[in-house]
Amino acid sequence: MKILVGVSGGVDSAVALHLLKSQGHDVIGSMMKIYDGEIKTIANSCYGTDKIKEEKDARANCNHVGCDFYVVDLARDFDDIVFSEFKNQYISGLTPNPCVMCNKLIKFGAFPKAVKKLGIEFDKFATGHYARNEYNSKSGRWELKKGINPKKDQTYFLYRLSQDELKNILFPLGSMRKEDVRKYALDNKIPVAQKQDSQDFYKGDYSEIFDIEPKIGELKDRFGNVLGYHNGIWNYTIGQRKGLKIAYSEPLYVLEIDSSTNSVIVGVKDETYCRGLIAKDINWVALDNPKEAFEAKAKIRSASNPVDVVVYPSDSEIKVEFKDKISSIAPAQAVVLYDEDVVLGGGTIKSSY
Repeated sequence: MKILVGVSGGVDSAVALHLLKSQGHDVIGSMMKIYDGEIKTIANSCYGTDKIKEEKDARANCNHVGCDFYVVDLARDFDDIVFSEFKNQYISGLTPNPCVMCNKLIKFGAFPKAVKKLGIEFDKFATGHYARNEYNSKSGRWELKKGINPKKDQTYFLYRLSQDELKNILFPLGSMRKEDVRKYALDNKIPVAQKQDSQDFYKGDYSEIFDIEPKIGELKDRFGNVLGYHNGIWNYTIGQRKGLKIAYSEPLYVLEIDSSTNSVIVGVKDETYCRGLIAKDINWVALDNPKEAFEAKAKIRSASNPVDVVVYPSDSEIKVEFKDKISSIAPAQAVVLYDEDVVLGGGTIKSSY
């Protein structure tokens, strides 16, 4: 097959490229550019890092396997489609996940389409994500499955992929562990074999990239008692403990962020627990618009462990009830539902209760 491989300059996409080439496929490497401003951080993160170096590394990886390399400028698309929405939600006190938005709308959306507009044809699009996708002949649907390495599984960030997208995607690293990827890179003398991983969207203070002025507000408890002050609600996330700078008899956590009053509500650990949530913008992957309640496992953060839930679907939303109360549910984050290693679907958290 002729396969377009999204390369980033890192070891994962480099190994995906090399694997597919070694299997006899005709591979093309392409890198998407999502940032065109000044470098905000020298850390190896996704947004605002040294893209000149990343492009150099990506090109070296393509030269190593002897394939063509293209850079596609999607900085304006990213700013208009992803970053502006991310910024608006964050400064409103929500906690959106830019990686979920970017994967759906840019990396697996605008990016391969932009490559085709260059006149480059390909059969499949591959990335270095730790995930698997397989066709289930019984259900007639493509299934998104966890990568075999639980610590590196990235399905939480991919749950919004559609059936049409999944059937045209390859995840060559889904059945590999990170240590195997590193060893493969070293054994095959891949140029970035020992390069540090990129983990975060941005390493630094979000106020640096939001370009907004401080806005002083109150830190208070659920009864309205003012305990302190803040410089902007965007500096806080639900469940946050550090950095509150409040003297209190026991540790305090962020319970709620109220943009209407520019205030941050804090409380003790027991007050952080919820028994359920409501989610919107649902995308079903392995299931086809279920109508009846069902049991599943759920993740409310990328780094959290899946927990037992009962899901109650409706026309446009789902109610997710936890068998055991769970702490610190953040609106605008994703809730992703699983049956063992299969992604059933997911949505954007609207509220908790």
